[in-house]
Amino acid sequence: MDLKKRAAKLKTDIPAVFLSLKSPETPWYAKAVAVLTLIYALSPIDLIPDFIPVIGYLDDLIILPALIALTVHLIPNDTFERYRQEAQGMWQDGKPKKWYYAIPFVLIWVFVLWLVVRKFIPSA
Repeated sequence: MDLKKRAAKLKTDIPAVFLSLKSPETPWYAKAVAVLTLIYALSPIDLIPDFIPVIGYLDDLIILPALIALTVHLIPNDTFERYRQEAQGMWQDGKPKKWYYAIPFVLIWVFVLWLVVRKFIPSA
């Protein structure tokens, strides 16, 4: 499978993973790996810092896809296929149809930014 096909497949696989994780049929260890993947993806700290030429971006190109593939592998096939079909129309024209799923992540980053500003800018 070439890179374009894999990228197109991600448009349905990532929402399908999200929907599968909400299912009671998905085992707890698949949910735990998904949480670790999400934490690693959103974390500002990488295993290999990005400022190191070439190798700095390898963790984003190797570790994240490997963690996503492991998560998909741990979800039962019938559950994942059902949610893959449901996720088909979730992203239309390259934009998420259900944008409100991003609200918790935005709130977390706003909270982190608020903590940083509060720490480094003394209150009057």
